[in-house]
Amino acid sequence: MNNPCLKILSTVLLLVSLFIYVLVAPSFFASPHFYKHLHLQAEDFELCPSNYTNHCPCQDPIRARNFPKAKWFRKERHCPERTQRLRCLIPTPPNYQTPFPWPKSKVTAWFSNVPFPKLVEYKKSQNWVRLEGDRFVFPGGGTSFTEGANAYIHALNRLLPVSLKSGDIRTVLDVGCGVASFGASLTDYDILTMSLAPSDEHQSQVQFALERGLPAMLGVLSTHRLTFPSRSFDMVHCSRCLVPWTDYDGLYLREIDRILRPGGFWVLSGPPINWRVNYKAWETEPQVLEKEQNVLENLAKQLCWEKVAEKDQIAVWQKRIDRISCMKKFQTLRSPKFCNSSESDPDAGWYTKMTPCIFPLPDVKNVHEVSGGVLEKWPTRLKSVPPRIRNENDDDFTLKAYTKDNRTWKRRVSDYGVMLKSISSGKYRNVMDMNAGFGGFAAAMVKYPIWVMNVVPFDAKSSNLGIIYERGLIGTYMDWCEPFSTYPRTYDLIHASGIFSMYMDKCDISDIVLEMHRIVRPKGAVIIRDEKDVIVKVKEITDKIRWKGTVVAGDQDGTFHSEMILLIDLNDTD
Repeated sequence: MNNPCLKILSTVLLLVSLFIYVLVAPSFFASPHFYKHLHLQAEDFELCPSNYTNHCPCQDPIRARNFPKAKWFRKERHCPERTQRLRCLIPTPPNYQTPFPWPKSKVTAWFSNVPFPKLVEYKKSQNWVRLEGDRFVFPGGGTSFTEGANAYIHALNRLLPVSLKSGDIRTVLDVGCGVASFGASLTDYDILTMSLAPSDEHQSQVQFALERGLPAMLGVLSTHRLTFPSRSFDMVHCSRCLVPWTDYDGLYLREIDRILRPGGFWVLSGPPINWRVNYKAWETEPQVLEKEQNVLENLAKQLCWEKVAEKDQIAVWQKRIDRISCMKKFQTLRSPKFCNSSESDPDAGWYTKMTPCIFPLPDVKNVHEVSGGVLEKWPTRLKSVPPRIRNENDDDFTLKAYTKDNRTWKRRVSDYGVMLKSISSGKYRNVMDMNAGFGGFAAAMVKYPIWVMNVVPFDAKSSNLGIIYERGLIGTYMDWCEPFSTYPRTYDLIHASGIFSMYMDKCDISDIVLEMHRIVRPKGAVIIRDEKDVIVKVKEITDKIRWKGTVVAGDQDGTFHSEMILLIDLNDTD
């Protein structure tokens, strides 16, 4: 800048800038708006607008419109980019009340907590739910439950070759669950049902289910596999769930085969079952129903399923305990396509595309041996060593780790009961373990009237979700850098052991804390267990959302043990 004119111009501009700064800066820095903004950035998160009260980030209907309707892809998980995630606190609805305790919650819920009357009118003739004054009542009706879910369950029990009271059936998946009256009735048999449904125009069916204290999550059979490992469920049920089972070369039925345990049952009620008797009531041409059932029967044969019963509107198939016994039958059927297990892990269930193939079952020595191993009846199943551990060939390393894990969590849960007395009082019903491991926490909690959603991070060093299901417990895969597939205020107690250490270098852990705030119920509780330095960082974030947390020592397993517990009892939070 050797030009004298440029030097003069530069000096003039500098003087003008300083003059404007002197006039404007004092009023700007003194403004409440500036300090409020500075305060929020440094300390607190503010409330989201009231229209986000029931916000589900990955099932947002506005974002869903950007995706095609084909194969219900619009109903799948479509999470916002991390830069687009909400950085605010989901508000509670006006007049929110603490849900009724279990088991009263099974039959009634506060209208103010899920203020959606549309389902009452839409399903009025089917008696799903009634509105009586300031609360909902769930009489147990359903599209196929003309005499109520209990009567439907009794009819099913007569068709099954094993009794629902026998303990042979413990884990059930209900596809297209409605308000989960099927799962609610199965609790009388000590059967744990994962109720699954997409978000739809009927408004918050899964939210109703969770408000009742029943296991449920948002999900849909579309293009990706369900978020469960192979051989998970003792029974899969669909009552007029609107899944096109015979389309796409039986893609969705093959997915059910993947997650159904050898010897397990698939139950289908409604069209096209027993079409000769029911076609008039369904107001459908018999030729259409006949063709659909024929295709369904052929698909079931390819999968080595045997039909064991069909009566009224219910049909039951049983998956064979191995593949050997039906290989000869394949010679007379169209040869099925088997999946290449070296290319696709049958246990993969996180954003894994479905393929129209059949996963081979674990090898057996003879036709009387159960592929994958025999499961004990419930509740013995919970305490016995799961087959996936028995079959490990690692010099008992996994077995020793599993045994130690059980002892550790039995002791820790006992300590939690002392620190958080609401656990033993029956106040909590819906519980989540964000990093479930072998499921030791849930196994130790089974003595309480609760159920646990065992979440296993999809990229955990040891993916033990299959072991958890073999114990008679339920859960799902998850990536905690994304929001969970549930509605706000659906868990009474959230347990997080080591989860922040795992995600510290993967994403912003404040997003995980905000997600915990979204899904925990007011007056609920959060237990965070982690390394001391991690707990310090997490507490800085929980302070910003005005959670009053208490830090206590963790297990004293050695001189250099540095684990701490951050206990947040929301009864103590304003």
